Amino acid sequence: MSWIETAGTPQLLAWLEGFSGLALVFIFIFLGILIALADAIGKKDPDNPELTRKIVHIGASNVILLAWWWEIPTVVILVAALLAGLVAIASYSLPILSSINSVGRKSWGTFFYAVSIGLLVGYFWPIHQPLYAAIGILIMGWGDGMAALVGQNFGKHPYQFWGMGKSWEGSITMAAVSFVITSTLLLLVQGSDWKTWGVSFGVAIAAAILEVFSKWGIDNLVVPLGSASLAFILNARIL
Repeated sequence: MSWIETAGTPQLLAWLEGFSGLALVFIFIFLGILIALADAIGKKDPDNPELTRKIVHIGASNVILLAWWWEIPTVVILVAALLAGLVAIASYSLPILSSINSVGRKSWGTFFYAVSIGLLVGYFWPIHQPLYAAIGILIMGWGDGMAALVGQNFGKHPYQFWGMGKSWEGSITMAAVSFVITSTLLLLVQGSDWKTWGVSFGVAIAAAILEVFSKWGIDNLVVPLGSASLAFILNARIL
């Protein structure tokens, strides 16, 4: 019996429904602590703004697992994503958490982050396939975040693409982390078979390619949407 089947027993679901309000409070507390921590680190080390952004970028993506586990309603997540998007837009011209989101920077990444969450949850939650929303969002958070940190700190083999500086270390990290995320979630849901590993490999390669082709922060949109869609299509079509 898979982890999802175990978690889906009527008794457990009834218990979770009774604590849905508490679940939301826990999520907001988690995000508040995460943002406060990143803000404090950013103020202490203002010369390394990328680190503070990636702390939020990676940490916030984990909320999708809590939303999946506690079965947070679609409308609640969509409202949260909408509010996050509005805050992101405002932060580009107002001094809102300036240590995390540099005022006036030319990237729309934070806004696209919120949009991608809204689109993935808006599609996969109603059809009862939260697995694929989780794959896309976690690849966006962990894959893209770790690729940037590894590339900037350990990238010894740089290359240029579409006017952007990349590194082979960063791109390989993106593929590796995407593979681990996809295979782990598929293993928990459907177990180990050749399809699990084949889908994971395909998604990992696609995520790395999409990240390379993206600029202006649009990777926070095309990487999660592309990864989730490909995982969904491959897992449904491969026999």
